[in-house]
Amino acid sequence: MRRKPGKRKRKPAVRVQYGALPYRFTPDAALEILVVTTRQTRRWIIPKGWPIKGLRPPKAAAREAFEEAGVTGRIGVRAVGSFTYDKALDEAGRLATCEVTVFPLLVKSQSDAWPEIEQRVTQWVEPSKAAAMVKDLELKAVIAAFAKRVAAAASRLAF
Repeated sequence: MRRKPGKRKRKPAVRVQYGALPYRFTPDAALEILVVTTRQTRRWIIPKGWPIKGLRPPKAAAREAFEEAGVTGRIGVRAVGSFTYDKALDEAGRLATCEVTVFPLLVKSQSDAWPEIEQRVTQWVEPSKAAAMVKDLELKAVIAAFAKRVAAAASRLAF
């Protein structure tokens, strides 16, 4: 099929999402990451979702973390990374490429009930296990880089 001169095939638009990387420290100061399952395929991911009108990106990520995993805490205002994935839009198999900007969320508490508790499974794991559980290579890299940064910061604080 030939195109008319001057006409370029358009790439589909990349859709924006915001994600939270929920983390906490055990009593012996070990870093843990919270992963959640998707609703349909039950793959392990981090909480993420669409922009929310009236909320800045970090706050939108924090809201998704509560809705999907029941966690609240202190959300970082600087992203720790991003990843892209293809989201199924409908049963016909239409896909949208989404770019997720990820913000760190230091979890202070996890509720006993939250909006999507019946639709998802949550699990606290060490960073290497979290990276192994998620399938998306870019998300694995975000988790690994975050864990490395936290470990480096901790070693600077140790005497």
